[in-house]
Amino acid sequence: MSVRLPAAGLVAAVLALGSVMSGPAMAKGCLKGAAVGGVAGHVAGHHGVMGAAAGCAVGHHEANKKAAAAANPPG
Repeated sequence: MSVRLPAAGLVAAVLALGSVMSGPAMAKGCLKGAAVGGVAGHVAGHHGVMGAAAGCAVGHHEANKKAAAAANPPG
């Protein structure tokens, strides 16, 4: 168990640094998606990092879709 703790700290530091460096446009949806994906990946078989990466991509995609829909309202 002590081997995973430094890896988790490193992943958290990289995610935090990436969200700060990418700015608000890239981080939109990523943090929420990464949190949900990380938990889901961990529960599904200790693949939290892969789940967080996939969740970030999906969350960013969904945020872009929502922003595009808001910019072009139907009517």
